[in-house]
Amino acid sequence: MSDQTQHGRRRFLASVAGAGIAAGTPALALAAGARPLYKDPAAPVPKRVDDLLRRMTLEEKIAQMDCVWQEKKKIEEPNGDFSATKASQVYPHGLGMLARPSDRQGKTNVAGVAGDDGSRANRDAGNTAQYVNAVQKWAIEGTRLGIPLFLHEEALHGYVARDATCFPQAIGLASSFDPALVEQVFAVAAREMRARGANLALAPVVDVAREPRWGRIEETYGEDPHLSGVLGKAAVQGFSGTSRKLGPDKVLATLKHMTGHGQPESGTNIGPAEVSERTLREDFFAPFEKIVRETKVAAIMPSYNEIGGVPSHANRWLLDDICRKEWGFKGVMVSDYLGIKELVTRHHLGATPKEAALYAVKAGVDIETPDGHGYRHLADLVREGKVTNAEIDTIVRRILTLKIEAGLFEQPYVDAARADSLTATPDAVALARRAAGRSVVLLKNAPAKDGIALLPLQPKKVGRLLLLGTHAKDTPIGGYSDIPRHVVSIHDALQAEAKAQGFGFDYREGVRITEERIWGKDEIRFTSAEVNAKLIADAVAAAKSADTIVLVLGDNEQTSREAWADTHLGDRNSLDLMGQQNDLARAILDLGKPTVVFLLNGRPLSINLLAERADAIVEGWYLGQETGHAAADVLFGRVNPGGKLPVSIARNVGQLPIFYNHKPSARRGYIDGSTKPLYPFGFGLSYTRFEIGTPRLRKATIRPDESTQVEVDVANVGAVAGDEVVQLYIRDDVSSVTRPVLELKGFQRVTLNPGEKRTLVFDIRPADLAFYNVAMRRVVEPGSFTIHAGPNSTELKSAKLMVG
Repeated sequence: MSDQTQHGRRRFLASVAGAGIAAGTPALALAAGARPLYKDPAAPVPKRVDDLLRRMTLEEKIAQMDCVWQEKKKIEEPNGDFSATKASQVYPHGLGMLARPSDRQGKTNVAGVAGDDGSRANRDAGNTAQYVNAVQKWAIEGTRLGIPLFLHEEALHGYVARDATCFPQAIGLASSFDPALVEQVFAVAAREMRARGANLALAPVVDVAREPRWGRIEETYGEDPHLSGVLGKAAVQGFSGTSRKLGPDKVLATLKHMTGHGQPESGTNIGPAEVSERTLREDFFAPFEKIVRETKVAAIMPSYNEIGGVPSHANRWLLDDICRKEWGFKGVMVSDYLGIKELVTRHHLGATPKEAALYAVKAGVDIETPDGHGYRHLADLVREGKVTNAEIDTIVRRILTLKIEAGLFEQPYVDAARADSLTATPDAVALARRAAGRSVVLLKNAPAKDGIALLPLQPKKVGRLLLLGTHAKDTPIGGYSDIPRHVVSIHDALQAEAKAQGFGFDYREGVRITEERIWGKDEIRFTSAEVNAKLIADAVAAAKSADTIVLVLGDNEQTSREAWADTHLGDRNSLDLMGQQNDLARAILDLGKPTVVFLLNGRPLSINLLAERADAIVEGWYLGQETGHAAADVLFGRVNPGGKLPVSIARNVGQLPIFYNHKPSARRGYIDGSTKPLYPFGFGLSYTRFEIGTPRLRKATIRPDESTQVEVDVANVGAVAGDEVVQLYIRDDVSSVTRPVLELKGFQRVTLNPGEKRTLVFDIRPADLAFYNVAMRRVVEPGSFTIHAGPNSTELKSAKLMVG
């Protein structure tokens, strides 16, 4: 063959290959019986990806960017079983992701996007695993290329599925200040998810939450960037381990939500976050950056809100320039539910789903969830020249890389027969109880007339105990929950305690907040004042003959929740106790009986009346399925509370924002009230007493590129064993750009016996001293730094560090 003939043939083949991609025909067909390179687990991942990508049509590539949830009925039999035949008809080019295989979305007409309204009968463990196996079998054997699916589930505080173990809500886990515990919790969640076939968790939430009116604050690790980053990293490692290759009991993790979500305008969900680039970088970016740089996190989810007029799902600077180019993120960007659609319906950035898809794909969003309404127009956008084949290839390469790295081609199936036995195992339930006990924060424990604090309760002194509150029986466990195998109420636990310890027990409802607490239901029916007046009168009558009172107050899943639609609200314009709860509290406290308030809630509450008059206050947040056991353990002293507040608690909404790490020019004062919080960040009491010494620097003078260490002594000077969280804060005394008055840079939770003393060591690295200068470059400036240590953000002892 002549050179001219060879050259002509190469041109011809090149033109055919190019036309094949544009026309939707495979560029490289599968030879009959041959094992393609992309299915060879021994081959390097990049070569496997290249091989598979070359074989894919445009339509098959776009299919990998698609997801199904609300439209699941189109691929299911009338009984809810997966139908391979229907799937092949609806998705002839395959499918990249399926949402929430454990639920029956699509079988009922359920409004909303985040959770059901109580009308669905979701799948149990075995049925979910069978469903997943059927889906993956279709993907592997029923599509041309056999690419397995991502199957995602929610796992905010445990796997959100029927019978799965329910742990304390995220803000409760944050109160533990215990990253090892958090890692254990999400390792259990991963194990239960993977047993049913799910392989991608839409968690953890690492939004820095600076707005307590926001109903989603319960989903966060609080207001501090360092705490959120440390606990978020622990959650990712619990889910996934330390590599992209998933073990048989691990799942991929997703960081939510990038970013500014936690300080929305007016405190309402998805409101604009009009914050500066400096605030983004130093506060909201910080947890994401830490986790991206220090773990193999698989996915990031953009937030619903806008910053500077650009919604996150259309913000290329945010998703590509920052996450990918600056931080080196190698995973996938997964849209929030309807986040691309809301570029049209909410933000009015585009007029059609097709325009929204163009914005999102240009910004770097890889997969559209929960259904691909916008991305199903991508082929047209390619043909119109608005999106290039190269741009599609870049996105699909990331998706395929993640699936191959995770081992999904080799391990797409699970053992359905074992799924139930791996759910809510004894060790998981024990961990849920331990996590609940470690999440509790003791806010007040005033001495009684005899000089002894009311808590822990002494069975021989309790007399007749009266338990009050509707949620003492009907236990709230917070948003993003399903129905655990069992939930222990405070009523059941204290009734059992009374029987075992031999004291009297009585219960009255006392006050009701809402007529139901179904998180996914749009309508909220608040209990009338007339009904509550009768309940309060009954409670007061019972309290007159009681010796000790435990009053359960707070919120439930309807009074504080994600506001995902105009018809489904969850944010508040007040932080006070809702309904007639203060009326009940006032009436009971007027009796002068020893009274413990046990709070179950998702947001920090302005409990001024209780702070002034109750004998003891326990902040429980939502403690999960072991709520009652944990409450009894704490109230009777089997667990000495050691949790700390991950948020500042405001006296009223007029103080907002109230976060501790404010700038020096903030908080000058009001003519009609205090600027100080009701309870500060990091606060929490114990049944024992601790002394924390002045921090000692091993090197008091260092270079800007040098590290040092701080020693802090902590001693238990009380009578019982207990936990203390020693907190390290840093203040840059004089700087070229204003700096916060305090920044948490380290913490350690330790358990000490009476009389025991320990010296803790904290590292101070250049990154702990750095900030963004006027040129928005991260620098460590020479000068003095104040190093603080203490039990919270206000009771601190200090030392000076010189950098020069």
